[in-house]
Amino acid sequence: MKKNKISILSIVALGTLAFTSCDDALEAESKSTFDESVVFSNETLTEYNISSVYHSFGETNNYRGRYLPWYGFNTDIEWYNASDGTEAIGASKHCIARYSLTATDDQLNVNNNPWAKLYEAIERANVIINGIRTYGTGSEKMNYLLGEALTLRALIYADIVKAWGDVPARFEPTTSDNIYVAKSSRDIIYKQLLADLEESWNYLPWPGESELTAKSSRINKAYSKGLYARIALAASGYALRPADGSVGTGDAGSIRLSSDAELSKDVLYPKALAACEDVINSGSCKLYTDYEQLWKDQNDYDTNFDGEVLFVIPFSDSRGRWNYTFAINHQNGSSGDQFCKLAGGTAGPTPNLYFEYDPNDTRRDVSCVNFRWSKSSNSVAELAGINRWYFGKYRYEWLWQKENFVASGNDDGTKPVYMRYSDILLMAAECANYLGDLSTAQSYFKQVRDRAFGGDDAKAMANVDISSKDKMFAAIVNERAFEFVGEFLRKGDLIRWGMLSSKMKEAKDKMTALTELKDVTTTATSADGNSVTTTINFSQYSGRVFYKMYDLYDDGVANESIKIYGLNPGETEEPGEGWTEYTNASGEIKAYISASNLKAEKINTLYDYDPDTHMFWPIFEKNLTDSQGTLVNDYGY
Repeated sequence: MKKNKISILSIVALGTLAFTSCDDALEAESKSTFDESVVFSNETLTEYNISSVYHSFGETNNYRGRYLPWYGFNTDIEWYNASDGTEAIGASKHCIARYSLTATDDQLNVNNNPWAKLYEAIERANVIINGIRTYGTGSEKMNYLLGEALTLRALIYADIVKAWGDVPARFEPTTSDNIYVAKSSRDIIYKQLLADLEESWNYLPWPGESELTAKSSRINKAYSKGLYARIALAASGYALRPADGSVGTGDAGSIRLSSDAELSKDVLYPKALAACEDVINSGSCKLYTDYEQLWKDQNDYDTNFDGEVLFVIPFSDSRGRWNYTFAINHQNGSSGDQFCKLAGGTAGPTPNLYFEYDPNDTRRDVSCVNFRWSKSSNSVAELAGINRWYFGKYRYEWLWQKENFVASGNDDGTKPVYMRYSDILLMAAECANYLGDLSTAQSYFKQVRDRAFGGDDAKAMANVDISSKDKMFAAIVNERAFEFVGEFLRKGDLIRWGMLSSKMKEAKDKMTALTELKDVTTTATSADGNSVTTTINFSQYSGRVFYKMYDLYDDGVANESIKIYGLNPGETEEPGEGWTEYTNASGEIKAYISASNLKAEKINTLYDYDPDTHMFWPIFEKNLTDSQGTLVNDYGY
């Protein structure tokens, strides 16, 4: 066997710098090397190598700056705020969100793009897994590192498949014999990932059970089991697939299930349910009592395991573009205000979503925010416009008082949440419901719903029907939107249900009805034939909006925050003294909810082409060229 040499200088740099180092730091020539047999028989050196996988998350054109800020929207509940309909189809950035991405896109067709960097991370994980299997000591710590590496590889590979569908299967370190590999069916990859995760459970402690799993920034058994369920649901679900035997031939594909019997719902749903119930029954996890407090605590640098958040992308405190991209918008941007020097607001909820929540649902005002911070150094909140909503889960005003918060440039240190316990409960509910155990599904569903209504079961269940299998499925489709908006799980959910195009068309119809203040009933149907019908009574709103300012933060800025009247059902009368009515740019009092403020051109930016035929990204031209002819784009690209 040929033994690779591993640079001890690079290992120490990775272990020390993690995500804070620049890409160039990894390109320095090694001054000394250790044989793999030395590295992977030593716990400390092996752990430094694990850091090299985590390091990949923080690289500019990988998770930090290209994958996380761009994969996951547009959906029926999330969209790119900057598009207004004047952009050409295929315009830079806009096309990524709007299902018109090309292989030559100037944002992603670069040498160090997500495809290259994600596979670089896979290679690092492969080397570690192979090294531990060959030279590892079998100690408790070494076994944990093997479980961690297996789970990290599964996480990254699942993200590759989410973005590109069928891709090369690489589960061994690269050699001169396998440097160029053609695409494989994603079924091969899914089965390997599921097997790897099952193995990892032998090595990983539950959250908080060990010093190694005391933080949500390291892999634990609950996350690994949750990831297993997430991958199982995707593998057994619908997606655009080339015909069997036609992967990598340019086949356009069709929306269908896998024809591999091992990946059928009847096989994988019981396994996914068992994995989720292992987490539930472990007693290691719990829901936060207060949904808003959950997100206030996540807008901090503290990654100590808190019961609900199972794993975060562990950007360093000076790395990562999460709030920079997705927080409530600060108009003063890099010039700065009392909170930050970062803008936020790239994407947000679609305008219809706020009105679909029950007004008693505490998640609504946390998740869907219709104000932004004004363009001044001492900013105050102002109306954002009915066409532009923000994810209120991400707020610099929840960060600015934290010790040592010095975010500037493009980075803020926020750790994106990659899985929460509520996802475990809703996946368990979905699996139990499919398998015919309605009472168990109802029990798991109600835990999430009750938390959203402050523990008031009567209010939680007043406007939701879970009395049958079909109605429970429809409720889960809606509940996952209310619970996870802005966490970018929705695209994968809609794809596996076979509902991507139908739900996105439905969202356009809802937004159009909103501008007309007309009641609307829409129906979207899954590929399995399950119907989800939604009625929104937009006639409950007058279209007029009033606001008043009030003090919130003890920072010397008066009238800093805003209260809005007119966005709740029945708020149709003038609210009285102390309120100011919305005026347009010319200072004229106008209706806030109107077709002139949410234009048809803007609504149509939800997608340029049929999302069902453009759900995957193309492999980019540079990567095709580098493959020496072994890679070909499918799906009509």
